[in-house]
Amino acid sequence: MLMLVSPAKNLDFDSPLPTTKFTEPSMLKDAEELVETCQKLAPSDLASLMHISDKLSILNAERFASFTTPFTPDNARQAVFAFNGDVYGGLDAASLSEADIDFAQKHLRILSGLYGLLKPLDLMQAYRLEMGTKLQNNRGKSLYEFWGESITHALNEELADGDQQVLVNLASNEYFSSVKKKLLNANIVTPQFKDEKNGKYKIISFYAKKARGLMARYIIQNRITDVEGLKGFDLAGYHYSEADSSPNELVFKRAELK
Repeated sequence: MLMLVSPAKNLDFDSPLPTTKFTEPSMLKDAEELVETCQKLAPSDLASLMHISDKLSILNAERFASFTTPFTPDNARQAVFAFNGDVYGGLDAASLSEADIDFAQKHLRILSGLYGLLKPLDLMQAYRLEMGTKLQNNRGKSLYEFWGESITHALNEELADGDQQVLVNLASNEYFSSVKKKLLNANIVTPQFKDEKNGKYKIISFYAKKARGLMARYIIQNRITDVEGLKGFDLAGYHYSEADSSPNELVFKRAELK
């Protein structure tokens, strides 16, 4: 079983690391090709392309300019400790045990606009390049066209090594759209997290993102390897709702926070 999560815009390259273990991204050559494309863009081009401020566009132009390989612990950081958004707040990877990290390394994958597919301990350098970016490149007019079927093929290779071909989709629509579902050799299960507000249950983005991280943490710490095990998720007040679920969409609800 594999879990998929999205990356985060915010990064943390300063906090102490709980492990010295690291691996290298399997699609680093592709990332280098994208960086070469982005290095040709002026900060103003990046600002327009990614809809970011002048300050952020200058920062990211500097990041692309300083991109260098090979990656080492001195110039890069393990992906699961580098991303710092709502999902990663729920995952709280820094507090996981060494055994937990080893399990995550086998079962958790991070989708990335620049790196394609990352394992938790894969080294990465700071960047910002969202999957939905319409970046003209040697393979097409967008990052979706650049990655094509390669992310899906990489997932299929990893799924083939497991006992159950199950993919737990904890990624956003923007990032999961880089996966060609019809070509994926797996049963795709997508958890949905709904919070009560004014007597009705709905998906609230901030809470849902954190819940995806919490679900990933639950799977890791409890060594969940099948769909049935997902239904026991009960962190932060969520509970499985069988009546609202289907085989490929598991719904978890939480009563209104007081």
